[in-house]
Amino acid sequence: MPKIIGGSLHEHREQTRQKLFTALSTLMEDRGFDAITLADIAAAAGVGRTAVYNHFADKESLLVAFITDETEQYVATLERSLVDVEDPTEQLRAYVRAQAQLKRVYHLAPGPDLRSVLSRATQQRVREHVMLVEQILRRILRAGIETGAFAEQDIDTTVPLVNACLSSRSVPEADGPDRDRAIESTLAFVLRAVGARDMAAA
Repeated sequence: MPKIIGGSLHEHREQTRQKLFTALSTLMEDRGFDAITLADIAAAAGVGRTAVYNHFADKESLLVAFITDETEQYVATLERSLVDVEDPTEQLRAYVRAQAQLKRVYHLAPGPDLRSVLSRATQQRVREHVMLVEQILRRILRAGIETGAFAEQDIDTTVPLVNACLSSRSVPEADGPDRDRAIESTLAFVLRAVGARDMAAA
């Protein structure tokens, strides 16, 4: 019987899952998802290959679980950052800055776009979790339009355009003036794009 990590079987399973998520994330920084095997992931995580199958049926199942975990953590963090922010413009600023911190899996892996190597069913499951983030942006835009902070617009059109801008914008990873300028210029662009009334602090 394998050695139990943590104080209980539940803790053991959760810690093993996190090790597998970290291994997958690290491997995807160097190669495309299609070039990674479960054996690679198990070795990088320091667990037996059979242990992977105790948690995930295949590589795609592991990826979906990883994206789910990342998205849920991100959404929870973003929601906490918005708790005491009532002004829609300030909420949008918080959203843009938070997006700069988010490790977007689609843009993490070199090689083929993930959407070209995943099954249609897996693509749909990934899309469902991306929509959790979109719902926050929709809520912010709706509040901004209702209060007059943003121009009248079709939210269904604006949301994908804003997120496409944020996901494709290259921001330096290292903290410093270059990163700060990149984030602030992106923020100013997004505020102009939604017709923000107050651009003084952008």
